[in-house]
Amino acid sequence: MNAPTRAPAPILEDYPFRLTDNVRFMDLDPNNHVNNAIYASYFETSRVMLTKDSAYGITPEGLTWVLARLDVHFRAELHWPNTIQLGTGIEKFGRTSLTFSQVVFCEGKCIASASATTVMVGLESRQPTAIPPEVIEKMQPWMMRNSGAA
Repeated sequence: MNAPTRAPAPILEDYPFRLTDNVRFMDLDPNNHVNNAIYASYFETSRVMLTKDSAYGITPEGLTWVLARLDVHFRAELHWPNTIQLGTGIEKFGRTSLTFSQVVFCEGKCIASASATTVMVGLESRQPTAIPPEVIEKMQPWMMRNSGAA
């Protein structure tokens, strides 16, 4: 039996929404590298900046996104001090859900990647709500690009 083929490393340019952030000293663990739990915050920062900015129109009034699943692939160590690039793109959407593909890059290297599934819910009902067609239209610029290696 052959070993599974390793997927190519992500390419930052395939992620249409990008931010720059800093590694903070408080992000470190006793091994003197960024603690695994901190990556969830990095990914959250990028998703929230995209979904909560009213200019993008991805979160209509009265609705919000709730994280349902986060799968993280740790690829390399990250140390302080450093600057990181966060990349986010929409991988797919369903009737009530949206799946993001996300990455953390440092000095041109992919440090971590993730798939995050969020569900649109009503602020009052707290129940899953169908994504409105106009929101799906506004998501199009944020769909993942494919350079062939992501």
